[in-house]
Amino acid sequence: MAILIENSLARRIFLERQGLSRPPNRQLGRDGVQALVEDLGFVQVDSIQTVERAHQLILFSRNQTYARGHLTDLLERQGALFENWTHDASIIPSAFFPYWKHRFVRREARIRANWTRWRGEDYDSAVADTYDRIRDQGPMMAREGKTDEHVSGGWWNWHPSKTALEFLWQTGRLAIAGRVNFQKIYDLTERVLPAEHHEPEVSEADFIDWACRSALERLGFATSGEIAAFFDIVTPQEAKDWVLRHRDALQAVEIESVDGRRRPSFALADRLPALLSPPEPPGRLRVLSPFDPLLRDRDRTERLFGFHYRIEVFVPEPKRQYGYYVFPLLEGDRMVGRIDMKADRKAGSLDVKRIWWQPGVRESAGRLDRLEAELARLAKFTGVERVCFMDGWRG
Repeated sequence: MAILIENSLARRIFLERQGLSRPPNRQLGRDGVQALVEDLGFVQVDSIQTVERAHQLILFSRNQTYARGHLTDLLERQGALFENWTHDASIIPSAFFPYWKHRFVRREARIRANWTRWRGEDYDSAVADTYDRIRDQGPMMAREGKTDEHVSGGWWNWHPSKTALEFLWQTGRLAIAGRVNFQKIYDLTERVLPAEHHEPEVSEADFIDWACRSALERLGFATSGEIAAFFDIVTPQEAKDWVLRHRDALQAVEIESVDGRRRPSFALADRLPALLSPPEPPGRLRVLSPFDPLLRDRDRTERLFGFHYRIEVFVPEPKRQYGYYVFPLLEGDRMVGRIDMKADRKAGSLDVKRIWWQPGVRESAGRLDRLEAELARLAKFTGVERVCFMDGWRG
C-alpha cells in the first residue's frame, strides 16, 4: 500500500536530500567539501560567470564558509574529484569512476556513430596522434593543438585536436588535470586519478544497481524515469527493470504536488523512517544557481514548489520574460522569487537590476533585510566590495 507524502513534507525531504537543510554557516573545510559533493552525487559545471560560476555558487549556497581553494585542491592535487559528464559537464567524486567506465563504453559507441558523420573517418588519426602527444609530452590544452590556418566557429568547427581531446575525455582515456581561465588542461586519466579509483572494475549488473540505488538515495523519492535521469548513465528501461527487480526493497509512495495531484513514486524502504523526519531548512533567504541540483529537473521543481523556471540565455532579448541569467531565490522550504543581477568586477559592485517575487509572497521589511544580508554575503564571496541596487530594481 502506498504511503501519501504531503507536499510540505515532500519539499522538506527533497531539500534535505539536496544538502539545503544543513546549517549554512557551520565550518565546512576541505573534507566537508568532499563529503558535500558525494552527498549531492555531482555538481554541474558551467562557464557563465554573470555573478559566479555554477559549481561555485551551488556549493556556496549550501555553506557560506565554502572556500574555492578546497575544491581546487580536491580536483587538481588530491584527485578525489574528477570532471566528466552526467546530463551535463559535472564535478563527480572519484570513488564513482569505476561506474563511469560503463558510461565511457556506451558514450564511445554513440560518439562514433554521430561524429563520423560530422567529422568524417579522419578524426580517428587525430585521436591517436593527440593521445600519443599527451602520453609522451605531458598535459595539453586545446589551444596548443590549434593550427594557425584554422578558423574557429563553435563546436561544429572544432579543429581536429580539439575534437580528439573531447573524444578522449568523454570516453575516459583523458581527464581534466586543471584549468587556466576556465580552459581545460587534459592529461592521461591514470596520471590524474589515484589508482584506487582508476583501476577497479565493476560488473554491468553492479553498475546498474549502484546507479539506480544511488540516484534514489539522493532524490529521496522518484519514479523510474527520474532515477534514470539523475546521473543520466543508465537507460529509462534499465531503471524500470531495476525497480521491478527490487520491489521488495522499495516502498511505494504518492507525492502530493502543490496543486493537490498525487504522483506515484518509490522510496528505499530501509531509509523510510529517516526520510519521513527531515529537519526544517534554515529560514534565511538564499540565492541559487540556475544550474542548482534542486532545479535540474524543472518539472519536479514546478510540481513540488510551484516554481516555473527556465534559463533565458538563448532567448532573444525582446522575448525574455525575466532576463539573460536570472537567479532563483529560496527561503526556508519555499521558492519565493528570482533576481536579475551581475557582478561588475571592475567597478567592484554586485549590480541588482530587478527582482520578481512569486505570487503570494509579500515584500516585507524582514524579507528585504534577509535578501540584503544574502546579497552582501554573495558579494563578498564573489570578490566585489558592495551591492548596488539599480533604479527600478523593485519593479
